[in-house]
Amino acid sequence: MTTFLVLGFVGLGLVLLSLVVGDHLEAAFGGALNALEGDVFSTAVIGGFVSAFGFGGAAADGAGLPTLPAVAIGSASGVVVGWFAWWLTRLVKDGPSDGTVSIGDTVGQVAKVLTPIPGGDSYGVVRVTVGGHVLQCNAIAVLPVEAGTEVSITGVLSPTAVTVAPVWKPTEQ
Repeated sequence: MTTFLVLGFVGLGLVLLSLVVGDHLEAAFGGALNALEGDVFSTAVIGGFVSAFGFGGAAADGAGLPTLPAVAIGSASGVVVGWFAWWLTRLVKDGPSDGTVSIGDTVGQVAKVLTPIPGGDSYGVVRVTVGGHVLQCNAIAVLPVEAGTEVSITGVLSPTAVTVAPVWKPTEQ
């Protein structure tokens, strides 16, 4: 039973270490795990298998089963937990992520003028929401635009400045 418990705690330690250190732990092994393709042999999966094997085997041994059935039960529980760790790892790694919002993403969006845009070569400030991110940009327009007006962003001048035009709203007849 002691051997099973030691394996369980070693596996648990490996899982905790992989959570804290992450991919740096796999790099510390000199890429030895990278020779085995995929996420099946990640430190989280191996740690989950070893800990479940140890604790499952200890539980079976504590219930009075002989060593061979205890090893079989430990192996089965290790496979189940290892598969679950693999599934969670893939779920996290393959999940969608939002890209970084750039000023180029504002083109075509509707913004609100915060400070008046005098028109010509003078700048005002607009606020635009892109993908849930609020950006404030310097803005230039051909014609003057008052504060509070909705404008459409028509182009990018620099990483902090855009060109705008008033939003066209059709009038009803």
